[in-house]
Amino acid sequence: MTGHCVVIGAGIVGVSTAIWLRRAGVEVTVIDRGAPGTGTSHGNAGVLASCAMVPVTGPGLLRKAPGMLLDRDFPLFLRWSYLPRLLPWLRKYLAVANDTDTRRIAKGLTTITGDSVEQHKSLCDELGLGDWVSESEYCFAYNSRAAFEAEHYVWELRKEAGFEPRLIEGAEVHDYEPALGPQINTLAVMKDHGFIRSPGGYVQALAKAFEGMGGTIMKSEVKDFDLFGGQVRGVQTSEGTVPCDNLVLATGVWSKPLMKKLGLNIPLEAERGYHIVFEDASGGPARPTMIASGKFVATPMEQGLRCAGIVELGGLEAGPSPAPLALLRRQARAAFPGLKATNEIEWLGHRPAPSDSLPLIGEVGNSRVFTAFGHHHIGLTGGPKTGRLVAGLITGQAPNTDLTPYHPQRFD
Repeated sequence: MTGHCVVIGAGIVGVSTAIWLRRAGVEVTVIDRGAPGTGTSHGNAGVLASCAMVPVTGPGLLRKAPGMLLDRDFPLFLRWSYLPRLLPWLRKYLAVANDTDTRRIAKGLTTITGDSVEQHKSLCDELGLGDWVSESEYCFAYNSRAAFEAEHYVWELRKEAGFEPRLIEGAEVHDYEPALGPQINTLAVMKDHGFIRSPGGYVQALAKAFEGMGGTIMKSEVKDFDLFGGQVRGVQTSEGTVPCDNLVLATGVWSKPLMKKLGLNIPLEAERGYHIVFEDASGGPARPTMIASGKFVATPMEQGLRCAGIVELGGLEAGPSPAPLALLRRQARAAFPGLKATNEIEWLGHRPAPSDSLPLIGEVGNSRVFTAFGHHHIGLTGGPKTGRLVAGLITGQAPNTDLTPYHPQRFD
């Protein structure tokens, strides 16, 4: 029975799910405590990073992590006061930092990210929103060929998944991208990628199109679920109960407490991510560029140049830390020495990080509650594909891919 579906979460995953459900003729209400596209979906790097299918937890991470934390120029930070609460998740996270699990996870992520540009186009073109998606190359900038080769393990996994870069070296680097500083002498260039010129604006435009399709958006806070016979019958919100026949959890890291109400304790942590927008910027790159030494991405956007990256483990409650922003600003200026801007805007958001780096996609038992969260670094990239898969599950369309790796009860 399809009936009425409630989607909790008005980010890229939730709105994509809602649009695909409306296309199938389902009555849909999207509920979020904020406006569409104003949360984590607003603050990402904007890249449709199809090749971003290798998890952070590669072999050797356990050995390298202490040095990373102590290096003031490495983009990994920890709120030490949060460590006791973090430890149960961290043990699970580090337990998959081996070759076997890395290959398994990479295979699962490739399914979600691999055709990202195509999936975004399928989502938005017929809504007249195709101009939001810019097709482009995606560059990885290294100081030297040796620095590129030091990441051979990651690039081999990408190659096995069908992503092989074109290398540009020496003087040709600055012919290709004049904005880069002289220390960068090797580029690994990926074709068939893209970016969104305003991620928050894009999601807001999709949400408006969803309403134009007859969908409903409700600003409210979700409190609990009404279950009868083990199946969802309604959602309790700050504005009252909303009856439903199906429910989708697409509210990122805030899905964890809602899953607890279903009896599931998901090993999901908030990975704090920062960005700085250099408004009305000149002297930046013409296409999304990952600066490998700083693990941040610089993307040209409507508002200016957005530099996004940094990993900070510190939970949901603490405010922004000055050190990650100082590092991001310092590295951006070094990578793009001619960068000029009229203003700088700082932002902090929370990536939903499952301990195995794979999103949760599927039905919880036979509850008619479906999960669509936990996308870590690939939320914008994989949002439309995830929404399409979940909409198919709800409407009884058999998926053409194995969803076992993403099963919401795999941690039981």
